[in-house]
Amino acid sequence: MNDDKIELPKDSPNGRVETQYFNFDSLLLESSEILSPVTIAYETYGKLNEKKDNAILLCHALSGDAHLAGISKEDGKLGWWEFMIGPGRAFDTDKYFIIGSNVLGGCKGSTGPSSVNPVTNKPYGSDFPEITIRDMVNAQVKLIENMGIQKLFSIAGGSMGGMQVIEWTYSHPEKVATAIPIATTFHHSAQQIAFNEVGRISIMNDPDWSGGDYYDKKPPVNGLSIARMIGHITYMSDDSMKEKFGRRTRSAGKDGKKLNTGFEVESYLRYQGEAFVKRFDANTYICVTKAIDFFDAGDNKDLIKHYYDTDIKFLVISYSHDWIYPPYQSKEIVKVLKFAQADVTYCDISKSYGHDAFLIPHEEQGLLIGNFLNNNYNKYISSVRSNIKQ
Repeated sequence: MNDDKIELPKDSPNGRVETQYFNFDSLLLESSEILSPVTIAYETYGKLNEKKDNAILLCHALSGDAHLAGISKEDGKLGWWEFMIGPGRAFDTDKYFIIGSNVLGGCKGSTGPSSVNPVTNKPYGSDFPEITIRDMVNAQVKLIENMGIQKLFSIAGGSMGGMQVIEWTYSHPEKVATAIPIATTFHHSAQQIAFNEVGRISIMNDPDWSGGDYYDKKPPVNGLSIARMIGHITYMSDDSMKEKFGRRTRSAGKDGKKLNTGFEVESYLRYQGEAFVKRFDANTYICVTKAIDFFDAGDNKDLIKHYYDTDIKFLVISYSHDWIYPPYQSKEIVKVLKFAQADVTYCDISKSYGHDAFLIPHEEQGLLIGNFLNNNYNKYISSVRSNIKQ
């Protein structure tokens, strides 16, 4: 996720938003381990209607969190999808009830490696169990059920968020009416795994790594910073980097001499790394990237059988200049759904931004998603309410 200082309004129609916390006793993980207790941090926008059929869950990418929009009461920052959420926006809070949660394994309020292990009264660190995308989704299911929501009108997300969308439609199809996976895949390619592994190795080779048990010491900030820099390169495209930086240089000194001159892109990457370590945990980076790499929705033939004639309506979005989650992976999702005779719409948006395009304000994404939701909502609530009457 891009840490760029995108020009957004200093105020927000979503107002000031406070993070909430849902606690439950335990969660059985795919590894067969039991994580107990569990906390999921979440935020909501808009109002849940009386029928509870207007809820939309938005899932974040690797470095995201529950703060989707509005101004955080905790740190005063705008949410990462601010431009998509609010009255009259794609995720219209005059119509829909929007939910965002920090994933299981995260470091922004949900139970993760930096959380206190009740057995030792110290942070889990290296003792935190292996988690998967399915585990993240199963924790979200508990959150949704606690709100009394039987079925989500929609679920949407990009990158790792898109994987959560796919997992929801695979494991809990009865709980989803529409789905919007953006810039994502059924499973990582060798190249995608390779980039994540280099990031993990950079963290684990940091002298301050301490085997993951660094919470009472200096954390591995250098390794995490490098991991972020590597990742950030993959989020941008060659064209966007050329436009943003080219071969422009800047001097580090005040005397105007060129001895300390470096390229602007170098300074930019250092800034990204330094900013990231102030808000993210190295263990979470390793834990979550592993979950991303091991995510595998399945073989295409099996997926076609699984999704055959599903009632879920899909909008699949990719970006033309995204080379880390290239359009061919989104097209593979569409291909499977088409063979399964699912109702699927696909759009590849031509933008030079790269993978981070779904996090950058532009008109096309908002119109696509807004129209998709509006076109399906009336049909959905009519169907739900007629079933209730029966």
